[in-house]
Amino acid sequence: MGTVQGANVVVTGAGGGIGAALARRFTAEGARVVVNDIDPGRTKAIAAETGAVPVAGDASAIVEEARDALGGTVDIYCANAGLASPGDAFADEDIWAAAWDVNVMAHVRAVRTLLPGWLERGSGRFVSTVSAAGLLTMIGAAPYSATKHGAVAFAEWLSLTYRHRGLKVHAICPQGVRTDMLTAAGSAGELVLAPSAIEPEDVADALLDGIEADRFLILPHPEVAEYYRARATDTEHWLGSMNHIQRKWEGAGA
Repeated sequence: MGTVQGANVVVTGAGGGIGAALARRFTAEGARVVVNDIDPGRTKAIAAETGAVPVAGDASAIVEEARDALGGTVDIYCANAGLASPGDAFADEDIWAAAWDVNVMAHVRAVRTLLPGWLERGSGRFVSTVSAAGLLTMIGAAPYSATKHGAVAFAEWLSLTYRHRGLKVHAICPQGVRTDMLTAAGSAGELVLAPSAIEPEDVADALLDGIEADRFLILPHPEVAEYYRARATDTEHWLGSMNHIQRKWEGAGA
């Protein structure tokens, strides 16, 4: 794939799950990759496995270091690091602040650093791992759902503002993926996400297909398109259906 081969790529949250799958796929396609995770051990492990360059730390703070490690140029930046909400966490201000910082502001900070170079060159690619929660919502996860909506909105704004200047933007919106985050979702994840869960490698395949087709919205679960359409065209019915799932979850002892 010409778009990826030889490209300089940064993948945050690459210590496992979707991020690790993206790192493996990009390196297999001939890209030069920097992998990042907040856990230094996981960062070193995926770097050793793939031949990528490890840059551990908070995803918001490593963009310049990652760019320097790639010789000063980033062609593709994958904002994959994410923070789930433990339980509903509706009343916990600290959890809301952390979710906003990781799921939205880390994207903003990365773009703020990389955008001048992308616009000067007339090319660049920003990939946001959002999840279907950003298009729809997720029961029992208010901070996660709200901030993932924010991540979609930011990605949309980037695309409509800069696409004529060479910036390509992709929003990946899977439902359940067999990762630690699915396990951490507990009974809500078991009810809503687990039955149709896919492997992280399936998400990586969907992204590479989306890059080749130059699609903004990348849906590893095709049925999400129908749910998204239903949400837009008959919001009351869609909310009622989601409330039915909420009640089912509550009835199961959430």
